[in-house]
Amino acid sequence: MAQFNITITEELLHGLFLSNGRDEAFSKLLEEIFNQVLLAQSSEQLRAEPYERTEERTAYRNGYRNRELTTRVGTTYTAGSPSS
Repeated sequence: MAQFNITITEELLHGLFLSNGRDEAFSKLLEEIFNQVLLAQSSEQLRAEPYERTEERTAYRNGYRNRELTTRVGTTYTAGSPSS
């Protein structure tokens, strides 16, 4: 299993601590986490980063399609699903 380093913006972090925008900030946090995890899983499965050419590469990416994910804090949009 891979380790993930999640990067979030300072603006998003401040939004988590403000009472008036907490749900929206948490929804954006989930969206960011899901997208970064999906990208990391894709790189792990392909054995290459985006645009990287290696001998170990097993396949190629074919773009992304945005998907809605409904949670308790609202709807988030993930960009990690392969296009069909």
